[in-house]
Amino acid sequence: MEFSMDMIISYVTLYGFKLIGSILIFFIGKKVASIASNFSLKLMEKSKVDITLSKFISSVMYGLLLVVIVLAALSNLGVNTTSFVAILGAAGLAVGLAFKDTFANIGAGVLIIFFRPFKVGDFILASGESGTVDEINLFSVILKTGDNKRIIMPNSAVISSNITNFSANENRRVDMVFGIGYDDDLKLAKETLLEIIVEDERVLKDPAPLVAVGELASSSVNFVVRAWVKKDDYWGVFFDTTEKVKLTFDAKNISIPYPQMDVHTKK
Repeated sequence: MEFSMDMIISYVTLYGFKLIGSILIFFIGKKVASIASNFSLKLMEKSKVDITLSKFISSVMYGLLLVVIVLAALSNLGVNTTSFVAILGAAGLAVGLAFKDTFANIGAGVLIIFFRPFKVGDFILASGESGTVDEINLFSVILKTGDNKRIIMPNSAVISSNITNFSANENRRVDMVFGIGYDDDLKLAKETLLEIIVEDERVLKDPAPLVAVGELASSSVNFVVRAWVKKDDYWGVFFDTTEKVKLTFDAKNISIPYPQMDVHTKK
C-alpha cells in the first residue's frame, strides 16, 4: 500500500508539473501569438497595405502560431505529436479538396487586393458585368449598377476574365456618330457639330475634339464626333450633346434620315 501511494504521489507530482507547464505554454503562447498578430497588423497598416489583405495575413499568422503552441503543449505532456501532425496534414488535404473553389476565390482576392486592377468606387466591366465597385473582399467583388442592382461576382471569375476599368484614367473620350441626308449641306453639318462640341465647357481643349466624315452609309452620311472630357463628365456630355445636335439640326433644316431602301420595279 505504501509502495502504491509513493507511486501515485510520484506520478501526480511528475505529471502535475507537466500539466501546469503545458497550461502555461498554451496561455502564454496564445498571448504571445495575439501580440505578434496585432503587431504585424499595425506594421502592415503603417506600410499602407490594404486593410483586407492585412487582416487576412494577420489571421492566418495567428492560426498557425496557435497550432504550433497546441502541439508544443501536448509534446510537453509527453504526447507523441507525430500522429497529430499526420492527422492535421490529412485533414488539411481533405479540407483543401473540399474547399478548393473557396481557396481559389481567396487567392484571387489576394491578387486583386495586391495588384489593384481597380478599387472601390471605380466603374468596371468584368466577367460580362458592369457597375461601380462597392466592395472588395477575400471571396467576391460586389458591384452596384446604374439602376441600383447589387451584383456579387466570385473573385476567381473576375481575375480569370478581361477587366475594363473605365475610371483608371482621369480623362475619357466620348465617341458619337451622327448621320445626315445625302441632300444636306455637308460643310454646314460639320461646322455645326464642331460648334456644339467646342461650346461645351466640359470638353477639353487638349486633345482637341474631332469631327470627321466617317462613313458613306446606305441611307446617310455619318459623322464621327470625338471629344475628350473628365471621366465624371462622360455621360453628361454624351446625353447633352445628343439632344443639342437634334435640336440644332432641326433649327438649321439638317435632316437625320431614317434607314430606308429604294425599291425599283420593272414593268
